[in-house]
Amino acid sequence: MHRFFVDKDDIDGSVVRITGSDFNHLSHSLRLAPEDKIIVSNGDGWDYLVELQNFSDQSVKGRIINKEKNRSEPLLDITIAQAIPKKTNMDYIIQKCTELGVKNFIPLDTTRTIVKLKGRKEEKRVNRWQKIAREAAKQAGRGMIPTVARVHKLRDLVKYKDKYNLIIIPWEEEKSCSLINLKDKIRAVDKRVLIIIGPEGGFSAEEVASITKIGGISITLGPRILRTETAGLVTATVVLYETNDLGGN
Repeated sequence: MHRFFVDKDDIDGSVVRITGSDFNHLSHSLRLAPEDKIIVSNGDGWDYLVELQNFSDQSVKGRIINKEKNRSEPLLDITIAQAIPKKTNMDYIIQKCTELGVKNFIPLDTTRTIVKLKGRKEEKRVNRWQKIAREAAKQAGRGMIPTVARVHKLRDLVKYKDKYNLIIIPWEEEKSCSLINLKDKIRAVDKRVLIIIGPEGGFSAEEVASITKIGGISITLGPRILRTETAGLVTATVVLYETNDLGGN
């Protein structure tokens, strides 16, 4: 069944209103009609079964006929702070990590980040990434849309250290500590995990030290060096597995 996200203001009692690009997709691409049913979510953790009723030129109204708790959201709140990669690799990262269950993304400008975004260019890129997260969340049947923040410097993350129960920074120079060594810590995490991923050229030793100084843990992802668009996905997958979200034990 087709899934759509709406704002909280678009649900009034038992009536749901869909407008904009979602309405265009619903009416012109999918060619849905009155009495067809869809699933609607507004990010409150519930899935609403909606029967379409009244179509106009720019919107459609439907009636909520049932609701169920959305069960696709991980209990763990994972944020990926990702150094901005070249080309469209950030699109891939946000799409796939959203499908996996990541809840927040922070684009990073690090010492070795090649792509620099400022002003209008940054705004357009962040808006694009937010749309990708929205579409990926729909496809995956998620109950919320991950947020994509504005571009941060690595030092900005230091200010938010108290928000996270566990901070992980994969680093190719780390030789001893792996995710296996963190299994007990991961399973004991109460709520929020921050995963910090470097750019194509990796983090400098000074950057890693700035994170470990605030309690972050540098880890190795094994004997092979992963691309920046792979590292976050792999790390988040293992973390979710160890917390039983992917069938771990």
